[in-house]
Amino acid sequence: MKALVAGIALVTALTGAGLLWSYRIIQAPLSLPDSPVVLEVKSGQSLKSLLLELEADGFLHRPHVLALWARWQGLDRQIQAGEYELHPGLTGASFLNLLASGAVLSYRITLPEGITLSDALARLHKDGRLAREIQHVDDPRLLDLVAPHESAEGWFLPETYQYVTGDTDLDILRRAHKLMVQALNQAWTTRAADVPLNDPYEALILASIVERETSVAEERPQIAGVFSRRLERGMRLQTDPTVIYGLGAAFDGNLKRRHLRDAANRWNTYQIKGLPPSPIALPGVSALRAAVNPEAGDTLYFVARGDGYHVFSASLEEHNANVRRYQLSRKAEYRSTPSGKGTK
Repeated sequence: MKALVAGIALVTALTGAGLLWSYRIIQAPLSLPDSPVVLEVKSGQSLKSLLLELEADGFLHRPHVLALWARWQGLDRQIQAGEYELHPGLTGASFLNLLASGAVLSYRITLPEGITLSDALARLHKDGRLAREIQHVDDPRLLDLVAPHESAEGWFLPETYQYVTGDTDLDILRRAHKLMVQALNQAWTTRAADVPLNDPYEALILASIVERETSVAEERPQIAGVFSRRLERGMRLQTDPTVIYGLGAAFDGNLKRRHLRDAANRWNTYQIKGLPPSPIALPGVSALRAAVNPEAGDTLYFVARGDGYHVFSASLEEHNANVRRYQLSRKAEYRSTPSGKGTK
């Protein structure tokens, strides 16, 4: 009997000692360098393979102990994929809890107002962390998003988007499209009663033109007012950004008279009546609101005055005088955006 009691006592002592030893291991800090380490957990990766990687890198000792602890706590089934930032002093237990928390590193990318969809794709591809799924603006997956419209241009809200490792360019564009649909529908429900637009898509087209014409938020309703009155009167919009969009890669930065006379350019609003067949850029919320709530007045023309702002006029005579004053004798400090504001 004494031997049995002694045996039980010995097993208990050994078990307790083993638990204490294991507890000390999982509460000990990992062997991390002085600066944070970014660890990527791949989708579908097992905890065992991850712990073995950390051991091979010299960050972790006795990985089997952490594996057993994770299984006992149920953490081995909660590991989430992504990038995690490991800081000096992180213990084994805290490390396992971090992997189960899903507190992965996130990044940001901005699609500025007024850029084209092609430029937006270039920005997404330049980022480097986003996987590339979309190769060009006519990708069927983008056209499916915007069906029945023939062009995906304009259908993505320019905004700053957060993403994590594993996200793709298409993930960002799907989110941007969803937000644009919401913003466009909201703007359309608040449209002025007499706005000369037939549907939200026409509002999107006009908003993109307004966006390309000015980077000054307070000018957008004025610009929209000019275009709305021209539409109402059956006048051609005669806006350079539409011509430039239609030229595409052929535009070398110098808009020539022959470009304005080109009837083959479907976006040439010097030749076509009404709106072009599609948006010409990604308009922001401010431009959307301006397009459906244009400023009242009698102005039909505007010209850039060289400081980022425009001067408006109601008559062709006054407009021609403004062209002579601001365009035909440009000063060296001429610029298309106000001082302190970004370029389009």
